[in-house]
Amino acid sequence: MRRLLFSVSGLAIFMGVLAVNALPPGTDSEISERLRPAGIVNRAVVSNAAATAIVAAPLSGGEVYDQYCSVCHAAGVGGAPLFADVGVWAPRIAKGMDVLMDSTINGINAMPAKGTCMSCSDDELADAVTYMIDAAQ
Repeated sequence: MRRLLFSVSGLAIFMGVLAVNALPPGTDSEISERLRPAGIVNRAVVSNAAATAIVAAPLSGGEVYDQYCSVCHAAGVGGAPLFADVGVWAPRIAKGMDVLMDSTINGINAMPAKGTCMSCSDDELADAVTYMIDAAQ
């Protein structure tokens, strides 16, 4: 009988320990505070006019060059003609802007289409080409 009593009391203590550890610490308000969302999602509807206003202004030729073209043209990566190297650029410039723009938009040799600036407009790319030509003359 003593053994049974000892086993039952041990089981009761064990179950009590499990029950205490199963409850999260803190009061109901503390628990609610910990489970509160960290933020909210703003689902405001933006009109087409407002969305158009949000679009960034076009990049200048220098900005396009600095952000995209300089990666290769500053060091000659993949055979890219070096920025402001008159001797390398002169025969390219002699071919005319149409040929230079075709190479820029479609890519040439190791240069990918649009020089990796897929978000650039043709006008922005033309400004970048003009910027590079001006530096090589």
